[in-house]
Amino acid sequence: MITCTVHYQLDPEKIDAFETYARAWLYLIPRMGGTHHGYFLPHEGANDRASCHFSFPSLAAYEDYRTRMDADPECQRAYAFARKTGCIRRYDRTFERPVLEGASPEELGL
Repeated sequence: MITCTVHYQLDPEKIDAFETYARAWLYLIPRMGGTHHGYFLPHEGANDRASCHFSFPSLAAYEDYRTRMDADPECQRAYAFARKTGCIRRYDRTFERPVLEGASPEELGL
């Protein structure tokens, strides 16, 4: 499994528009074969930062999603909405692999 973490710098005056954008992707990513783990919007502290996490079974599956997303009308509508509203100032992506199963310290040899 590969998880994509996206960090956003937002226009703090357009958080509502970004939330609309986020809700579209919460629908789109599962439709495109991924698992969305949610968006995390500003609450306290910095008012211009948000992040999200979504996973695909492999990097190849993610790359396939990117190809299909470029041709998908609903995905393109979501991107167009973000451009039109100017809610996203910049973003960066990081790929991570999750550790999802714990073990006791004894099992780990600690």
